Amino acid sequence: MSEGTLKRPCSAVLLRHGETAWSLSGRHTGLTDIPLLPEGEDQARRLSRTVSPLRLSAVWVSPLARAVRTCELSGLGGVARKDPDLVEWDYGDYEGLVRSEIDRMNPSWNIFRDGCPGGESPAQVVERAQRVIARVRSGSGDAALFSHGHFGRALAALWAGLRLEDAGRLVLGTAGVGILGYDRGSALHPGLALWNAPAGTEIALPA
Repeated sequence: MSEGTLKRPCSAVLLRHGETAWSLSGRHTGLTDIPLLPEGEDQARRLSRTVSPLRLSAVWVSPLARAVRTCELSGLGGVARKDPDLVEWDYGDYEGLVRSEIDRMNPSWNIFRDGCPGGESPAQVVERAQRVIARVRSGSGDAALFSHGHFGRALAALWAGLRLEDAGRLVLGTAGVGILGYDRGSALHPGLALWNAPAGTEIALPA
């Protein structure tokens, strides 16, 4: 990692954890701490090709095991700090359910609008995401963030100045990579410089 001072606003590389049994089957995996599948570990190793060339001043990771292991296998585990704000949305009563099961109870459900009964509200997720954004933007250099599907989508939407509900349009696959950056290098114009790139994609951050 580099601690060099930037002459531009700080960006972040957002990385979702690798495949798990529940992500493969479509089960909503919030705070349930389950491991990566072998394919998920392979995805995480491929992420090393994405992150190893980058000059990063900070690496933050969700404390859930699937994110921590993804970070470790990417090669950044030794410099990462756990950040509880990066955990997945708390699905509450919907934890472990697939969408068809939820639809039978609440066919109009939209997590980004409604939150989860017994879990987190949209306002609570916005509060967490805004803390993460503030830490990145006040840093001394670019950061890597290892997180999860729904929370990662919420984080990206809010970074870009979109409504939380707009996160529903931002698909993020397992081990997907995004760059939370800026248009024209201006802090006044935050945006998504890259989104949902597969593990192993070679990326570059602005000099």
